[in-house]
Amino acid sequence: MEAEVPISGTNNTTGKEKKTKRKEILEKKKAIDEIIKSACTGGKDNLAFYPPYQYFHKNGLCLYLESGCGDKLSSQLKLYIQNLLKLNMEGPYGSEWPVEEKVKRREMVSPEARYVFVYEPSNENTNHIPELVDRESTSAHCVFDNGPIVGFVHYRFTIEEEIPVLYVYELQLHPRVQGKGLGAFLMELTGLIARKNRMGAVVLTVQKANSLALNFYTSKMRYTISAISPSRVDPLNELHKSYEILCKTFTREAQAILEESG
Repeated sequence: MEAEVPISGTNNTTGKEKKTKRKEILEKKKAIDEIIKSACTGGKDNLAFYPPYQYFHKNGLCLYLESGCGDKLSSQLKLYIQNLLKLNMEGPYGSEWPVEEKVKRREMVSPEARYVFVYEPSNENTNHIPELVDRESTSAHCVFDNGPIVGFVHYRFTIEEEIPVLYVYELQLHPRVQGKGLGAFLMELTGLIARKNRMGAVVLTVQKANSLALNFYTSKMRYTISAISPSRVDPLNELHKSYEILCKTFTREAQAILEESG
């Protein structure tokens, strides 16, 4: 009867493979963290890299764009953002709006929040801009020294499924400037900013009740419903979720995880 010889070599190989795999995972995480850290470097004006996107002259609009940061918003600017959010989003959110409004007020002043604000030049006649009405307020638009704001994009650099992404938290335009190509212009800009900062994708959330926004992103901007959206993660229970997660990917890895998974 032959004695069994322990296959120690196999155990050693398995241990080395696990160690190598762990090292690869840690290195990948470190690389992603560095990408996000670089993108979030304080003081970076992402708009400065794209002079053609600092102005919008089209369809009767004469506008210019400026960057901003969530922890540097004036009280007047915060109020404008709140008012425009309520005007555009109270309907799509319905009964969920009171809770969601509180969430959005916290999100908008986060140090991680990055903005592109859209202004009209101060010499433009702005008397015809309708009022943004809420219970407490104020005027319909914010007129600063550099002119009234008519819209904004709020975005952040973050991580989804181990992919560095630019996440669009808000794209809000005053009704007067909607339907004139400005929204598409701003989304093109976010794509450029994402690529410049080595993001794998642009990701955003849309309320299902906001059919105009869903059609804009999926048809006009060619975004797809992400593999991480509730309707794809759990189709049987997706009716309990009021939103879809959309994405546009720039790398093969991002496409495989955010578009094609499952």
